Amino acid sequence: MSIEKLKASLRTVPDFPVKGILFWDVSTLFKNAECLKELEDILYELYKDKGITKVVGLESRGFVMGPALAVRLGAGFVMARKPGKLPADTLRETYHKEYGEDTIEIHKDAISPDDVVLIHDDLLATGGTVAAAARLVSQFGPKAVCINFIIEIEDLNGRAALPEGVEVSSVIKV
Repeated sequence: MSIEKLKASLRTVPDFPVKGILFWDVSTLFKNAECLKELEDILYELYKDKGITKVVGLESRGFVMGPALAVRLGAGFVMARKPGKLPADTLRETYHKEYGEDTIEIHKDAISPDDVVLIHDDLLATGGTVAAAARLVSQFGPKAVCINFIIEIEDLNGRAALPEGVEVSSVIKV
């Protein structure tokens, strides 16, 4: 399977979650075993030699490939969740996104200064969510941080919101 076949398997949903947004739906990739396996293989090849010790998955679609990749890399998995969803003490970061404001949290004991962290999410649009996640992860002082997406909407220039000097990769660019 190729990147083009993965791209062709995506679904777009107009006016979701609000009018004017074209939503790129990765659930069509997740429900297809061949696509799911291809995504896992691609992500593993990108990061197998980076020394990743923690994969941070962003709620909620980052919780699909994030744990699978963490297992394959021999790394731990950390959930970045909306407020009130994690049971222990957390650090939090509030941010603006294309259709409102939101906050994410990570447990205070989730990442150590010895970790090499991969932040994973399904989509890079304007970059607000992952920029907040990167700021949040940086509070832990890890050795290094990488950022990955399944899909990147290039016209929205979300990479401009991301921290300089952090390796960023996307599997599919639209």
